[in-house]
Amino acid sequence: MSFTLAIVGRPNVGKSTLFNRLVGKKLALVDDQPGVTRDLREGAARLGDLRFTAIDTAGLEDAKDESLQGRMRALTERAVEMADICLFMIDARTGVTATDIELAQILRRKSGHVILAANKAEGQAGEEGFFEAYKLGLGEPLRLSGEHGEGMDELYHVLRPLAQEFAHENFEPETDVDISDEVDEDGEAAIIPDDRPIQIAVVGRPNAGKSTLINKIIGEERLLTGPEAGITRDAISVNADWDGRKFRIFDTAGMRKKAKVQEKLEKLSVSDGLRAVKFAEVVVVLLDVAIPFEQQDLRIADLAEREGRAVVVAVNKWDTEDDKSQKLNELREAFERLLPQLRGAPMVTVSAKTGKGLDRLHKAILSAYAVWNTRISTGRLNRWLDDQVTSHPPPAPSGRRIKLRYMTQVKTRPPTFVIFCSLPDKLPESYRRFLVNGLRSSFDMPGTPIRIFFRAGKNPFAAKAKKRKIH
Repeated sequence: MSFTLAIVGRPNVGKSTLFNRLVGKKLALVDDQPGVTRDLREGAARLGDLRFTAIDTAGLEDAKDESLQGRMRALTERAVEMADICLFMIDARTGVTATDIELAQILRRKSGHVILAANKAEGQAGEEGFFEAYKLGLGEPLRLSGEHGEGMDELYHVLRPLAQEFAHENFEPETDVDISDEVDEDGEAAIIPDDRPIQIAVVGRPNAGKSTLINKIIGEERLLTGPEAGITRDAISVNADWDGRKFRIFDTAGMRKKAKVQEKLEKLSVSDGLRAVKFAEVVVVLLDVAIPFEQQDLRIADLAEREGRAVVVAVNKWDTEDDKSQKLNELREAFERLLPQLRGAPMVTVSAKTGKGLDRLHKAILSAYAVWNTRISTGRLNRWLDDQVTSHPPPAPSGRRIKLRYMTQVKTRPPTFVIFCSLPDKLPESYRRFLVNGLRSSFDMPGTPIRIFFRAGKNPFAAKAKKRKIH
């Protein structure tokens, strides 16, 4: 990447729409309602042969206090100072406003390179606003339509000479990463390099402290926080070097009960959070110590397990708890009782506000990630299977004995196994659970999702093994 481009302007001028066009994905939520974007979102953008980092920002408003709007403004001003180039957007259909004039003055002070763009300028409706933009004193404005892709060629020609100036930079933001199994040519799991970021999604109900926790981990006020519930609206990813290990951490919108999610924007936010869970490798379910394990917390943890992600449960606001010993016993009992499918998963107590317990959380995440990547040799698996069948034979429906002939691990992330047997459709769910629990215990795989599939037939590799023996 050669430079960073921050897209700034008043709320609802079309910043996120242009951002999505530049990165080629619908990463940022877009809605007619003003003020949808609240955090900074980075993406790998391209325009012709230019490759750069685009930063979508919250709408700048006339607020400088500690209100939500004031904190959003401070975060955006920080992005202006960080970025190499600022693309200042106005709404050509609305024309230049008093806020636009004030923002132009801020950009003159804080940014070395400002490009002025009159967005929504397609057709006659934006003609007057386009010419009015000249009075901002930022040079000739670009006529753009982020929604329809008009003016992209003009933007390219303005950015091109600036790109050469910043060619020495080399920053590669990563927006989304495929987490499909990495295997070698023999189908065996490849070793995951230590320098590849572990992808974490922090999920939970509104106001559980997700953004505060991530800010404490990365050591800077990167994400918007505050006492208001539901500040975060879309899944934001940030890169972090946490105690010598690289992470990409997704902050997600708080997930409420489905019946309470009525507004279109909140539905988009929740669906964006669910998408982050699917892209994560480890899901940190963040609970509020005052109201842990509510129905929605259980649904979120169950979702992560069903998606096959490693799960760590973190209980936040531990600094506010008086009787810590008794509370910890209650939490552990509730965890075992309410989430039996995650039995053995790490549960840690933290304080996002003070940072206490982050070392335990770091260790728990690495442990869950290691278990999630577990691979067991076929020989060990079949010796184990023989022992299980001998000590606890499968049922015999209608007097017909089910034979479990052969077992192999077909993938990791999460550990997934196939057992070849007779009458696979007759094996009850209780026997599958017995085998899953046995795998957890025998091969030290607490908490991680384990998948077992039953297939009809004999050992599919027997002929190949026999052939090798002959040769």
